[in-house]
Amino acid sequence: MLHQGPGAFGAIERKGEEETPDDVVTKAIADLTKTVDERLSAVEQKADTTKLVERLAKLEAKANRPGAGEQAKPDLDEVRKSFATYLRLGNATPAEDLKTLTVSSDPQGGYLAPTEMASEFIRNLVQFSPVRGIASVRSTAAPSVIYPTRTGITNAAWKGETQAQTASEPAFGQAEVVVREINTYVDISNQLLADSAGQAESEVRLALEEDFGQKEALAFISGDGVLAPEGILTNTGISSTTAASATVFTSDELITVMYALPAMYRNAGTWVMNGTTLATLRKLKDGQGNYLWQPSYQAGLPETLLGRPIVEMVDMPDVATGAVPIIFGDWSGYRIVDRVGLSVLVNPYIRATDGITRMHATRRVGGRVLQAAKFRKLKMA
Repeated sequence: MLHQGPGAFGAIERKGEEETPDDVVTKAIADLTKTVDERLSAVEQKADTTKLVERLAKLEAKANRPGAGEQAKPDLDEVRKSFATYLRLGNATPAEDLKTLTVSSDPQGGYLAPTEMASEFIRNLVQFSPVRGIASVRSTAAPSVIYPTRTGITNAAWKGETQAQTASEPAFGQAEVVVREINTYVDISNQLLADSAGQAESEVRLALEEDFGQKEALAFISGDGVLAPEGILTNTGISSTTAASATVFTSDELITVMYALPAMYRNAGTWVMNGTTLATLRKLKDGQGNYLWQPSYQAGLPETLLGRPIVEMVDMPDVATGAVPIIFGDWSGYRIVDRVGLSVLVNPYIRATDGITRMHATRRVGGRVLQAAKFRKLKMA
């Protein structure tokens, strides 16, 4: 409700002619409309300013992200779809697909195939000597195994009808194979375990298997017999044939090594050497110019040297002064005793606060030469 008193619009001014009440109402409405318009303009301007500030803030945050200076990578599915379109249409490919594939301004190399993460791991070759394939392998539940041995025979003698018999005392002994332990542990992040869907753990287990297999095979060849199993090269009871040269061996010396063993051991014997020595061996010929090496012409049968099979072992030494590059013998005379297979214990608690899972790996195995008479070494001068 409008009032004409001074509290509503003030005194009515008179300028030559007195204003009517309608004039007063019209002026009041005009002033009110002007005030409302000014306030609406201020509100709209403030809203535009707020939107502008928010937009600038988003741009600033985007610019501060790591790698913001690099070109943004499009969605992988979109990239693949665009690439397939480019392969079908070539230069007739729509501009939006070419834009998705463009990674540089170089017209000669501006379009690239989409990247893809392969699930296959690239691994280096792990070589180890296949001693287990020809040695005698047993299992045990004890920390060591003692084998009774007979080191001599009876002493029978020819006697006449009335002559007294003589006593015999065959010699006996014991040979102990002590079980040794090899172990290690691997720390792996929990995030890697979770993100790789179990593949990282599988790779760690495979790496442990290859490492332990390599270490035990090396010990079977040259182990010290103290912390590791006794290696066949370390055993001092095996006789040897010494070559005339320190750098080469001859076919006659190989024949000497082979026939130094009794026929029963010789007929079950296997030649062992590394690849370098094997290459030298393949070049040896007899007096008629025939190679001593006899290749196998039947699947599943090994190559032979003087009629006996050859097994390549990477841990055998090369031909060098004082080295033993070749061993021939019946490998049932070397005994391997397994106490515990490769055991992997997963411990997620010991470094849980660091986000790390620790994997403990242990292997218990023993090995030694039980019958040195079954082997013969070729030793370089």
